[in-house]
Amino acid sequence: MKLVGVELRRIAMPLVAPFRTSFATMTTREILLVRVETEDHEGYGECVTMADPLYSSEYTAAAADVLRSYLVPALAALPDLDPWAVAPALAAFKGHRMAKAALETAVLDAWLRSHDLSMGQWLGATAERVPAGVSVGIMDSVPALLDAVDGYLSEGYLRIKLKIEPGWDVAPVRAVRERFGDDVPLQVDANTAYTLADAAQLARLDPYGLLLIEQPLDEEDIRGHAELARQVRTPICLDESIVSARSAADALAMGACSVVNIKPGRVGGYLEARRIHDVCAANGVPVWCGGMLETGLGRAANVALAALPGFTLPGDTSASGRYYRTDITEPFVLRDGHLDVPRGPGLGISPAPGQLAEVTRSTEWIGR
Repeated sequence: MKLVGVELRRIAMPLVAPFRTSFATMTTREILLVRVETEDHEGYGECVTMADPLYSSEYTAAAADVLRSYLVPALAALPDLDPWAVAPALAAFKGHRMAKAALETAVLDAWLRSHDLSMGQWLGATAERVPAGVSVGIMDSVPALLDAVDGYLSEGYLRIKLKIEPGWDVAPVRAVRERFGDDVPLQVDANTAYTLADAAQLARLDPYGLLLIEQPLDEEDIRGHAELARQVRTPICLDESIVSARSAADALAMGACSVVNIKPGRVGGYLEARRIHDVCAANGVPVWCGGMLETGLGRAANVALAALPGFTLPGDTSASGRYYRTDITEPFVLRDGHLDVPRGPGLGISPAPGQLAEVTRSTEWIGR
């Protein structure tokens, strides 16, 4: 393929309800979309950075800057373009995995369309639909949480994930178990809110039969996670700590986790995400697909990834309506607790021009 140029588009998507985690409360999702235009096709990638560097060191304005100043020019210097060329071309620039992932995904989308291949087909998907879980933010009260969980279970979600933090952990988990029983697949996500000194508190979650505790400690504290795994019965899952296939292999070798959450943006793209899947599969470790409140574009790619055989736990691949009243694409709809894997070329889904224009805040064209 020959690159013509790249469009950076900033959009703002109002959430149906505030989403609170241990690091922030979000009411609007600000998103950077990357559109790659080649001589024959175009492709989209969704950058999963947040507006502020709270979840990770990356943030949206910085992603736009590094794309504009370094990543797109490096890609434009290539005589020919395909998905495998992107990572080597960008390797000289340290970090910025989310920005790199968005650019690589846009190239991949365009390349797949040019070869009439779907994302799932190319990745090696073995399922036509994937089970959907839902992430439930920190609430103002336990009754409000129970009402929210009741609503999601009524909609058909097959797994509930509760965001937790110190002071909001055992009580909400106990309340959900008492109200909905032990048969509901339930897990918690701390987003690095605890330290190893909190091991005894986290061990109090053991009686509730959780699928896992996600990222309880700091992302760099691999040794601490390994020690915590020896002190609690609930499986430890790593999220923010896993940034590559190498880091996944290291974490598994140290006993720091027994489950891995794969977020393609966090690890630099879907090629690396598939490598992490393969590493975990070789070690008999289950994986699941994390979410970053994506639009239909990012959700389409995540659903395709989650259809790989190693994804044996429901992920955060919720329906579009979980976060947005109106998506920028045809919405993903929950059917019997599952989402269909798109079958069309590339991501299998495209933005609706009118809906995209309505939420657009700015656009920038970077020609070759």
